[in-house]
Amino acid sequence: MNPYHQSLILIGMPGAGKSTLGLLLAKNLAKDFVDTDLLIQLEHRKTLQDILHEKGYQALREAEERVLLNAQYPSHIIATGGSAVYSAAGMQHLKQFGPIIFLDVSIELLKQRIHNIDSRGIARPNNQTFAEIYAERRPLYLQYADIVIDCNGKNQEQLVDEIIYEEADAFIQYEA
Repeated sequence: MNPYHQSLILIGMPGAGKSTLGLLLAKNLAKDFVDTDLLIQLEHRKTLQDILHEKGYQALREAEERVLLNAQYPSHIIATGGSAVYSAAGMQHLKQFGPIIFLDVSIELLKQRIHNIDSRGIARPNNQTFAEIYAERRPLYLQYADIVIDCNGKNQEQLVDEIIYEEADAFIQYEA
C-alpha cells in the first residue's frame, strides 16, 4: 500500500488531541480529514451529549459502530471517537484503510484538558469516573494500535512530526 494512498486512523481518550492533530496531519500530508464524532452528530442532527441524554451510552456506541462500519476513507486522516475501540468490527474495518495510531496521553494531562466530563458526550455509564474510563479503555487502545505515540511533554508540531515519521517507518517495515 502506497503511504500516499492510505489513511491514518487516530484513536485515544477524549482530550488526547485526535481532532486537533488530525487536522494538522491532514494539512501536512495533503489528505482529507474526517471526524467520526461529527459524522454521528450530522447523522442524528444532535450533539453527542443530546444522544446520550435521550437514548443512553449504548445507543451512542451503536451509532459510532454504524459510522465506523460505513466508513470508506482510503486516503484520509480519521479521528475516531474515544469509544470507537468498543467495536471490534469497526476497528477491523478501519484497519483496512491504514495504520491505527494510539495517541497515548497520561490520565493527569487528560484531567487537565477535560473539564466537562458530564457534558462532553462521552459514551459511558452515568456512574463511571474518568479514571475508570481510562482504565477500561487504555488496554483496548493498545490492543488495536499499530503505532503508539507517547504524547506527554510534546507540543503539536513535535507530535505531528513523530506521527509522520512513525507511519513512514511502519510502512517501510511492512513493505520489506
